[in-house]
Amino acid sequence: MAEEAPGALGPCPTVPGLGCGESPNTQDSASNTRPAAAMPGEMDKPLISRCLVDSDGSLAEAPSEAPRVGILGSGDFARSLATRLVCSGFSVVVGSRNPKRSAGLFPSAVQVTFQEEAVSSPEVIFVAVYREHYSSLCGLNDQLTGKILVDVSNPTEREHLRHRESNAEYLASLFPTCTVVKAFNVISAWTLQSGPRDGNRQVPVCGDQPEAKRVVSEMAHAMGFMPMDMGSLATAREVEALPLRLLPGWKVPTLLALGLFVCFYAYNFVRDVLHPYVQEGKNRFYKLPVSVVNTTLPCVAYVLLSLVYLPGVLAAALQLQRGTKYSRFPDWLDHWLQHRKQIGLLSFFCAALHALYSFCLPLRRSHRYELVNLAVKQVLANKSHLWVEEEVWRMEIYLSLGVLALGTLSLLAVTSLPSIANSLNWREFSFVQSTLGFVALVLSTLHTLTYGWTRAFEESRYKFYLPPTFTLTLLVPCVVILAKGLFFLPCLSRRLARIRRGWEKGSALKFTPPTDHAPVEKTSHV
Repeated sequence: MAEEAPGALGPCPTVPGLGCGESPNTQDSASNTRPAAAMPGEMDKPLISRCLVDSDGSLAEAPSEAPRVGILGSGDFARSLATRLVCSGFSVVVGSRNPKRSAGLFPSAVQVTFQEEAVSSPEVIFVAVYREHYSSLCGLNDQLTGKILVDVSNPTEREHLRHRESNAEYLASLFPTCTVVKAFNVISAWTLQSGPRDGNRQVPVCGDQPEAKRVVSEMAHAMGFMPMDMGSLATAREVEALPLRLLPGWKVPTLLALGLFVCFYAYNFVRDVLHPYVQEGKNRFYKLPVSVVNTTLPCVAYVLLSLVYLPGVLAAALQLQRGTKYSRFPDWLDHWLQHRKQIGLLSFFCAALHALYSFCLPLRRSHRYELVNLAVKQVLANKSHLWVEEEVWRMEIYLSLGVLALGTLSLLAVTSLPSIANSLNWREFSFVQSTLGFVALVLSTLHTLTYGWTRAFEESRYKFYLPPTFTLTLLVPCVVILAKGLFFLPCLSRRLARIRRGWEKGSALKFTPPTDHAPVEKTSHV
């Protein structure tokens, strides 16, 4: 969930599941020629099917003129890589310590042989074995001379901290006559099997030889991925650290959500549980698992949603105050802008949980007892008809606004998914995330106001002199809505539009709005 202010995060790499297989019992080779280009849609098709995993000849043999590629390793990743390469037009040969045992695990189009035979003809060889097995490949040093070795391995977190050099640099030190390229380590075996259409397409590539990186990049492109040149082999350690990161962009938003939940939960506990126990001696501790949680979740969701759009308001205010868009935002604001998507998704998560908890409220045994007690009291009071028109309308409007707010928030969450966001152009994405997001914030505010109604003005609602919880949650969202309303004023909206089109306060550039057809007049160099 994002607004028009800059700072969107790029996609995170897919966490790989490198099952490099056994010890150095496999290897193969490949040519550095790019295969015949496939149709664009073919790269999006899943590769795993019965015909691909059947090793009895149901997958046709690769044409003899196809570029040859080698793989050292017969684990899960090596099998998935071989399948993807074959379906991308390459001829694949796999070197194994025990080719008879490993041959049945690969498609019939893949040649599985001994290591020495596998590395003889290909020019590009994928090394899909673990770091501790690299040294056992040194017996193939003469045969590997001049070839391109593609390191696809990943260290564990402990290995990454223990070793100063990356796996790729260590492999290059063992084979100085070869050209080592680091690639495909952020792609999981599942992504190779099912196709990159729903996963991450980016493949970081790093190496010291530009020609070798070009060859590997062309292979990645032919397999349906998007190669990214990360520079020399010295950056391999950073590339290998990418799969070790566990949701790096979610740490701060998650801590923020947990902090808000703890604060609001403690506040509601004091008001709804502790106050009746201290003042009236009533035991309301049964409310802790469901009722108090359900009261806390909408507070967290509402505040988090407002925090999605507050940094955009602050960024616009800074641009108006500075009179330029070319001045860098403070680091804290820049990081805040980059975490808006995660904050918005957490807001949707809390709102969805609130909806589920609300559906569960009538199922509680305590709720049934309360209904029975209310009915008994009504009979004893000889009240045959209990109907408060104002309360009926309030609840109807309250529930309707809540459903609309949750529905709009669901739309924002869905369009935050990469597969959906990539199908939208910028105007469509901006409309959903910015305009509909602001509508969701307004609907949530109206939902909260109809819930509170006149309770903020009732003295009995201030327990331990603490105001009702909903009054606290209204503070930040109301500030955001009022600020956005101010930015709609012509005097501010026009100035902000000019700033975002490049106008600067105090410059000698005379800016003419785009509605006027007169050219922009420059009186000095800008």
